[in-house]
Amino acid sequence: MSDLYGGQEGGKEQFREAFTREQQQMAEVKAKKSRVRLMVIGAVIAVALIFGGSSISTYNTLVAKRIQIEGLQAQVENQMQRRADLIPNLVATVQGVAKQEQTVIGQVTAARARLMAAQTPQDRDAADTQLTAALRGLNFLSLQENYPELKSNESFLRLQDQLEGTENRLVVARRDYNLAVQDYNTSRSSFPGVLLARILGFNHVDAYYRAQPGAERPPEVKF
Repeated sequence: MSDLYGGQEGGKEQFREAFTREQQQMAEVKAKKSRVRLMVIGAVIAVALIFGGSSISTYNTLVAKRIQIEGLQAQVENQMQRRADLIPNLVATVQGVAKQEQTVIGQVTAARARLMAAQTPQDRDAADTQLTAALRGLNFLSLQENYPELKSNESFLRLQDQLEGTENRLVVARRDYNLAVQDYNTSRSSFPGVLLARILGFNHVDAYYRAQPGAERPPEVKF
């Protein structure tokens, strides 16, 4: 009888031990899954923070570079405007002395009018190119030979300095603009900037200033 009861008690004890081990194993598996889930969530959050920080930095960089391009474009246009403002005095000075140069003077005046009427950067660039060509057509060395009185004309000499200074500043402004465009395009085409640029509409800029035929020679303004 005692063996019967002893056997029943032993079976219950074995069942409890097996059940306890099973519960512990299930708890360990659940804890392991929880740790893995937390690690995955932590990794995702870390990647999101890194990518988010990189995206913000890239966005701010692209915005700053695009604003710089706009500012340098405005500086180019300022120098164009300064040169255009000198043209009326130039025309008046030459016209009063060089009676035989009316055709070229008319071309300079017309080119300036197109520049002043231009509404877009592309139109202004085209008109400025025409104005540069027209100024080259007004050959001041020939004027000097044909009209010696211009040598001592104070207005003429003052215009020489102003036009030369403006031409130099215009060359520098265009160079700085081209470098800024190149810098921007490099940033928006590099990883990870290229991904963000496409999403947020930071388009490639192809508005470089390119030399026109004869652009290596500034308008001849030596008297």
